[in-house]
Amino acid sequence: MKKFFFMVLAVITSTVNAQNTVPKTALDIAPLLIGEKIPNATLKTSENTDVKISDLLKKKKTVLVFYRGGWCPYCNMHLQALAEAEKEILDLGYQIAAVSPDAPKNLKSTEEKDKVEYTLLSDSKGELTNAMGIAFQVPENYKSVINANSNGENKSFLPVPSVFIVNQEGEILFEYISPNFKHRISNELLVSVLKTLK
Repeated sequence: MKKFFFMVLAVITSTVNAQNTVPKTALDIAPLLIGEKIPNATLKTSENTDVKISDLLKKKKTVLVFYRGGWCPYCNMHLQALAEAEKEILDLGYQIAAVSPDAPKNLKSTEEKDKVEYTLLSDSKGELTNAMGIAFQVPENYKSVINANSNGENKSFLPVPSVFIVNQEGEILFEYISPNFKHRISNELLVSVLKTLK
């Protein structure tokens, strides 16, 4: 019994610590779990207007994507793939929103380059990414890239690429989180999950 108590305490402590300090690597993160609620945060659109995440989620069930930035080729392939599946996702009653540390002006170029019509949001300060438990300390070789793409706002973190399916109350129904940034959820699996949750 004592051993079980200490194990539970260790898990709670590591989760609390992960929310307060940015983990060193993508393998050290402690993300929110299925059934937990998305914390509220104010993000920026590509037009540089404020959006409260809670207001966005109230509109429709949401496929909430976190990506590293428009400079990342794997992220661009993922955003393009989502754009190809967007009609099917919308027909199932969902909206798509994708969040990155990029500054609003860089979201605009990503929209054009990746032919994205769904919502891209800027979390340059990492408010939402950190609260979700998916931020980790940026490796040295990426610091100049993220600093430039966030307009000097972000010098310290990267998000682990993640997809959360969230209901209108902000509860997480499904999540796909891959510390290996080269691995992303396929459209086939995503659509299959959305159909199951419908």
